Amino acid sequence: MNAPEVLEAQIDRWRDYVRRHRAVAPDDVDEMTDHLRERIDDLRAAGLDDEEAFLVAVKRMGRLDAVSREFARAHSERLWKQLVLLPDGTEEDVSPARRELAVVLACAVGAGLAVKAGATFLDEGAFLTNLGLLVAPFVAGYLGWKRRLAASTTGVLVTGLVVLAAVLNLYPYTVDGSTLALAALHAPVVLWALVGVAYAGGRWRSPDRRMDFVRFTGELAIYFVLLALGGGVLVGLTAGLFSLTGLDLEPALEQWILPVCVPGAFLVAAWLVEAKQEVVENIAPVLTRVFTPLTTLTLVACLVALATAGDLTTVDRELLILMDGVLLLVLALVMYSVSARDPLARPGLFDGLQLGLVTVALAVDAVALTAMLTRIAEFGASPNKVAALGLNLLLAVHLARSAWLLLGLLRHRRAFGDLERWQTAYLPVYAAWAALVVVAFGPLFGFV
Repeated sequence: MNAPEVLEAQIDRWRDYVRRHRAVAPDDVDEMTDHLRERIDDLRAAGLDDEEAFLVAVKRMGRLDAVSREFARAHSERLWKQLVLLPDGTEEDVSPARRELAVVLACAVGAGLAVKAGATFLDEGAFLTNLGLLVAPFVAGYLGWKRRLAASTTGVLVTGLVVLAAVLNLYPYTVDGSTLALAALHAPVVLWALVGVAYAGGRWRSPDRRMDFVRFTGELAIYFVLLALGGGVLVGLTAGLFSLTGLDLEPALEQWILPVCVPGAFLVAAWLVEAKQEVVENIAPVLTRVFTPLTTLTLVACLVALATAGDLTTVDRELLILMDGVLLLVLALVMYSVSARDPLARPGLFDGLQLGLVTVALAVDAVALTAMLTRIAEFGASPNKVAALGLNLLLAVHLARSAWLLLGLLRHRRAFGDLERWQTAYLPVYAAWAALVVVAFGPLFGFV
């Protein structure tokens, strides 16, 4: 890279680092970046080269923690409270948090009652197909309320939800057909993309906001699992106590507790992510470092299983589905690792482990793609085969580019920002593919 490109890469890394501090709002990051550029220009005019000007300008900006505290004092409403229920401060400070809690609880109850109504009035197949549609509007509604979405963005979200609901419920699908199953499996991806638009406050084109949504998704999964584990223990203890008195909790569990509490817990998890992001952010690097080598070993085992499976036309269909599940897990782990990494950190051992993980995943994907193409050539195309082939092609492109950028990062020829931007830029591709499967596969394959 030439000198201007190196300088821009350094500014991008500093900007990413500042953006990770939750006390600094996105608009303020833009303001701080402009201030940094002005200092750099002044120092270059004074005779310093680009690297010297950047280092001196950053030093004069002060330590990031001090800058964050300064902005936090100026914008106290943007601070992440230690406890949302009982924050320190005046009643004026408390009321916004209480209003948000009221909105969250209302959305949680609404989602729970919507799922309960769906379970009551829909048959099992229709209920499972529409399950995401019963919950996602409440998640998007809470995030949209918090972001104060513009009417145009709200219109886009409502239109997307209506179109998706119409496709899932009005298309003449064959009962138990492949295209119906594919639509039901891909609809949650489309729904989560719409939730992402609400989370980004309509600024989905911003790479920063898309990466924030990646973090939100990962942290939401962690909080939801923790809530589910805690809730499971509590329900188990309660059921045990009831059984000692001769009461059976199972009917209430099936009819009310699970249908209402599980979607409600999902909304509560989203609220916790918004309120306590720093808690999970501290353990995210630990989780990624633990699961990266373990997932790599799992992929190696999968690669051996595929290599020893014999003729690729006879490879078990369930094994290929399992491979896709593992590859999606790898993709999620890579993206969450990128979101949790310090952008200013020098390339190290963990980046090498990430490259190894992505490389093995590419090898597995290549074998899986070969098996899929062989099966299509031998037995012909079907909705399931085409959908799986398309997904694996998307994964191959994503993983290949990620491997190339990781290699460039380790060789000090690429900035970390390039890798981060690639992850976020590719997200809409998955949403577009999922939308294509939901909308087009039914008519293309005769709704079978």
